[in-house]
Amino acid sequence: MKQFQIRWATMPRPVGRRPVLLLSRTPSYAYLAKVIVAEVTTRIRGIPQEVRLGRREGLSSASVANMDNIHVIAKEWISDLVGVLGPKRHREVKRALGFALDWEELKVL
Repeated sequence: MKQFQIRWATMPRPVGRRPVLLLSRTPSYAYLAKVIVAEVTTRIRGIPQEVRLGRREGLSSASVANMDNIHVIAKEWISDLVGVLGPKRHREVKRALGFALDWEELKVL
């Protein structure tokens, strides 16, 4: 598991099974039991807290990683790799997190 991968996760109801974007730093997957993820959804609202995703990231349809819906989940709930967000897009995630958390210094990335 690595930061910025999209993987399947099975979370408790009402979330259920869905793709998630891994947000925890890559080295932490070797020792943490819980990690930070953002839900991936096909409900696109066009808000700055979303990062657009789609076929090039391994998803079957247009989707977003929604930074308003981040979770700390058990690493064991995470399974198969869907795809990866390329390095040039990492800033989009940080910027969206800036909007979700109202952190001004990240909104300008």
